[in-house]
Amino acid sequence: MVTALSENNSALSGHNIQHVPVVTIDGPSGSGKGTISQILATKLGYHLLDSGALYRLTALAALNKDIPEDDVEALAEAALNLDVVFKPQADGEQLVLLEGQDVGVQLRLDETSAMASKVAAIPQVRDALLQRQRQFRQWPGLVADGRDMGTVVFTDTEHKVFLTASPEIRAHRRHKQLIEKGVDANISHLLKSIIERDERDRTRTVAPLVPAEGAFVIDSTSLTIDEVVQQILDFIGFTELK
Repeated sequence: MVTALSENNSALSGHNIQHVPVVTIDGPSGSGKGTISQILATKLGYHLLDSGALYRLTALAALNKDIPEDDVEALAEAALNLDVVFKPQADGEQLVLLEGQDVGVQLRLDETSAMASKVAAIPQVRDALLQRQRQFRQWPGLVADGRDMGTVVFTDTEHKVFLTASPEIRAHRRHKQLIEKGVDANISHLLKSIIERDERDRTRTVAPLVPAEGAFVIDSTSLTIDEVVQQILDFIGFTELK
């Protein structure tokens, strides 16, 4: 049974955890890694870690509490003490509750994404969330979606993917996603925000956004979701699932 950031997850004992298979899917915002990761987890019967949700939740908590982006101590404390519950839904989506409130839409807002990029560059915040992410490594396996899954969090796995796409395509995808959720969005503003975030993520000193060594790099600009999924299945050796 696949779980998605379930509050019931717990770490395996140290002598077993390294044997649990992990597929890491890293890439920039809007590259499609969230959708791809959910499909892969379902096909493989693996657990799912959306690591970006933890950073967006930290960002949203900071925004809700008016914590300034330069208050490192307060931001790290917010990351350590997130009051969050993740509940997988029958439709494949997940309900995300922050302090008892459904924040699924707020997590995808441009303001939250921009703040998430900033707090993710803070070493103390990353340290606070690192072990929490590693606890999702459970049998029968894990698909981990993020920006440093292959370079920092699960460095020992053989199956590392870096998924990217052009900024224009990613802005279009994010615009469509927000509109479908009933959120007003400006595609020009989204494109500008994506380009700026890419620059921050690539140039930050802590865990910059780069492909892990040996990662399978996929540009999804002109590919369908099914084509990307099949390329990854082929890469990790699960071609029998065609």
